[in-house]
Amino acid sequence: MRGVIERLSDDGLGVLRDGRREILVPHTAPGDTVEVLRWRRKKRKLIATEFKVLEPSPRRVEPKCPYFGRCGGCLLQHIPYEEQLRFKASKLSKYTGLNVNVIPSPKIYGHRNRVDIVISTTGIGFRRYGTWWEAVDIEECPVFGDSSGKVLKALREFIEDEKLSLYDIRRNEGFLRYIVIREGKFTSELMVNLVTKEGNLPESFPNYFPFVSSIYWSVNRSDSDVSYGDVQRFWGNPFIMEKLEDVLYLIHPNSFFQTNSYQAVNLVKKVAELVDGGRVLDLYSGVGTFGVYLAKRGFKVEGVEINPFAVEMANKNAELNGVNAKFHVGSDKDVKNLSKYDTIIVDPPRAGLHPKLIQKILRDEPEKIIYVSCNPKTLSENLSALREKYHVENAIGLDMFPHTPHVEAVVELRKV
Repeated sequence: MRGVIERLSDDGLGVLRDGRREILVPHTAPGDTVEVLRWRRKKRKLIATEFKVLEPSPRRVEPKCPYFGRCGGCLLQHIPYEEQLRFKASKLSKYTGLNVNVIPSPKIYGHRNRVDIVISTTGIGFRRYGTWWEAVDIEECPVFGDSSGKVLKALREFIEDEKLSLYDIRRNEGFLRYIVIREGKFTSELMVNLVTKEGNLPESFPNYFPFVSSIYWSVNRSDSDVSYGDVQRFWGNPFIMEKLEDVLYLIHPNSFFQTNSYQAVNLVKKVAELVDGGRVLDLYSGVGTFGVYLAKRGFKVEGVEINPFAVEMANKNAELNGVNAKFHVGSDKDVKNLSKYDTIIVDPPRAGLHPKLIQKILRDEPEKIIYVSCNPKTLSENLSALREKYHVENAIGLDMFPHTPHVEAVVELRKV
């Protein structure tokens, strides 16, 4: 089957139409003439697994990363950045029914502050697009930056010197599974977390990373293909720090933080601009990214988060910055008396707001809600329910994830 790519799907795949049938072709651009030789069915969609670009679109650009087209990390490096932004704005507008502009990322390479590197018998790098078992061997990651190359070079020397086994996901065999690199982009502090199966790690491990601020060894005792585990030991500092304007945050291997520090500055500033009144409830508060930043600006903040470790980190961040913010463990569906807050910030996981929380918002009628979302589809569904009593006053997109189809949104809702 051959033809011209018409557009990008919401997932960033080129759409090739064959009569009433659509085939999604990865790493292609609108205007490409392609020939699809094989495809597979996934969740009622047809996705090309073997194809040729017969005539490239004039809208293509040369990807900066040498692994583009094989690595599953970046789908859109061949699309000019201005077109990536238009694509994301169009997607947000489609799902929300609003005219949404997208703030570009201050940097589109070297912006990521975290990468999870697979250590496997098929390679040390990232999963090959469309597979769960194969890794693309890489020397460095351009979207993370130069320090990724230093870490990977040191890791390979360690493996070669100590003759350690790499993980085979199909057989659930091998010792080394992942190395996670985290960097404070505004502090230049670097952390590596080596994730292994149970076993003995050679004492020489930290000697290979003299340029790293914090070194961890974690053990994943499950068969699950995840890049975290129980902390076994650490060397150097227990945390690294990141700084968003005048606010410091402690970063631990098992804590979540926005992966684009440069754009995270714009995100917290935008949320702060929209907050009204003195009392703020920070729901799904995580490590206190919004809550601590707002408290630094004089707001009285209470945070609720279901993950006890994240709450511990949030309170440490509040103490570090000397601010009036208290975080406690709780579920989104169990929060009470929302009407006592002037502004409620919600930053839920991709599944969106719990239906019981939506019911409580509609019952208690807090004056203002600021909804931060990384999933336009569930955002749209939640906004439809909230429009019973709330009006959307403002909506903006932020490109937290250049070269991917993902986009962050901030929506301001006020009680009608």
